[in-house]
Amino acid sequence: METIDPVKFVAAVTPLLERKDPTALFLLLKSNWPPEQIRQLLRGPASDAKKMAIVSLGLIGPTCCVDDLARQLHDPDPVVCDMAEHALWSVWFRGGATPQANQLVCRGSMAMNSRDYQTSIELLSAAVQIDPNFPEAYNQRAIAYYLTERYEQSIGDCKRTIKRMACHFGAWCGKGHCHAHLGEKSLAIECYQQALAIHPRLHCIRESLHELERRYGN
Repeated sequence: METIDPVKFVAAVTPLLERKDPTALFLLLKSNWPPEQIRQLLRGPASDAKKMAIVSLGLIGPTCCVDDLARQLHDPDPVVCDMAEHALWSVWFRGGATPQANQLVCRGSMAMNSRDYQTSIELLSAAVQIDPNFPEAYNQRAIAYYLTERYEQSIGDCKRTIKRMACHFGAWCGKGHCHAHLGEKSLAIECYQQALAIHPRLHCIRESLHELERRYGN
């Protein structure tokens, strides 16, 4: 596969980012560089090119890019980490097998943000029926279950998410929160440790972990 020139890539992508024109950026990326080629820039020394690659994969990258993006969560530059986190969530939300499944997850998340939890669960369950291997459908439903204090059901969906997407730090965090609410402190500690192993900059989770360890030990 041909190697991307990082200088030319940054020069092409930057003006569209500055103009905040995601449609034009999407078309540029789709017509010039496949995700597999853009991923090369994540392993290169050029910091600006890496950042542009992360943004680009967040826009067009398929789920096969997840592991490469997750590695950027360990980058010493906090900006790179924040960009990688945002890109991962973007990839996860469109990771369904069909556009309909993706749309249902987005609608389910919006309903949850409006505190219409029952509608959210129904929409996310419909997404799962369409695509039983859609990690984010399970993760979003886990959040809805958590917010309605159905912790066992939430744990079940967190497990389903992690089974399909092992690096999903959000599911590890959610599972930890549920165990903490159920008084299962050692399991909560284990989940928080797993989340931090994937995403070391989850500061709130680190604080929660330290508090649990202080009170109950490892």
